Amino acid sequence: MGRKPARTRKCIYLSIAGLIFLSLFGCAAVEKTTIQVEVSTASAEATERMKTAAPFSETKKREEMSAVAPGGTIEQERAKEDIKTNEHLFRGQELFIRGDYDGSLKEYKKVLALSANRPPGDEALFHIGLIYAHHRNPKRDRAMSLSFFSKLIKDYPQSPWAEQAKIWAEVLQENETLKKVIEESKQVDIEIEEKKREKAR
Repeated sequence: MGRKPARTRKCIYLSIAGLIFLSLFGCAAVEKTTIQVEVSTASAEATERMKTAAPFSETKKREEMSAVAPGGTIEQERAKEDIKTNEHLFRGQELFIRGDYDGSLKEYKKVLALSANRPPGDEALFHIGLIYAHHRNPKRDRAMSLSFFSKLIKDYPQSPWAEQAKIWAEVLQENETLKKVIEESKQVDIEIEEKKREKAR
């Protein structure tokens, strides 16, 4: 008779534990599904906005520009140039993200040629400086990077890119200084080792 109540209690405890486990597992699954649905919905909405907003505005600009008769006004010609400049700027960003540094440089240099010392030439200078400083760029050149950042600071002092260029220029200069100190330290170490060898003879 003593065993029946103990078995009954064990069954009740196991049933309660099972219910708790199922309720927690079920809530977690429902919560996870809800979060995934929310994230995928937000992502889809953002993607849709990008697809509809940018191409529509670019298409509209192109249509407006194509409607301009030859020999249009200066503003219309400048607007055409702005569209080309923005296309090269966007293409340069795409290529940079993909790791095509040479292609990106070409696009940003086209932006510089078309912008004629006005924005987005400042942005192009900044990105060219970044490309030359980038650690994954096989043709990395800190001196070139520094020269483009300096040109941006000099030619576009009021640009929002100028402050970032100043920071990068300082970091590059400090890096060069540290490199020189390390090289000098290595040279001193080599000289000390040579002197020790001479004394040992």
